[in-house]
Amino acid sequence: MKSSIYFSDNFFSAGKTDIFNENKEKLGWLDLQSAFSSSVDVLDQDGNVLYQGHFPFLSNRWRVTNGEDHEIGKLYPRVAFFAKKYEYDACQRATFTIESEAFSKEYQILDETGKLACHFKKISGFFESSAFQLTNYTEEVPSMEWVAVVMGINAVEKRRRRNAGAAGGGGAQ
Repeated sequence: MKSSIYFSDNFFSAGKTDIFNENKEKLGWLDLQSAFSSSVDVLDQDGNVLYQGHFPFLSNRWRVTNGEDHEIGKLYPRVAFFAKKYEYDACQRATFTIESEAFSKEYQILDETGKLACHFKKISGFFESSAFQLTNYTEEVPSMEWVAVVMGINAVEKRRRRNAGAAGGGGAQ
């Protein structure tokens, strides 16, 4: 099974954006809860919450829940030199490794056997909000759940950039 979907962040990281398939048919929405938090809801076409993602209080791990607020996965940033690396524990289904080269905008999601389960890439950004193309090769994790995971990676990387900027912003007068 191979399917691609497209979705984007908002410039101010708040509000709803559409999720489309490769035929430009609307599949649902991505609801970015607030510019002051990283919480997201992934909604179906009828506006029902399918998945939610957020950082628990004082945590660096991204929690993914289903529409009934049951945890179905956890995203962990991993230490890696000259690369970006994450692990997604899809609670009792499988554990996935997510990798990208240091300055790349493309990520591979590998299952426990090293087989490609999903691929996503940032297809815009810089002066506009980030947009993503996600291609799912597995049925273990639905594409809409991967959207919540990708937005978690996006949130972790925004935090890292913000923290790096804050750490470097206290130079000499």
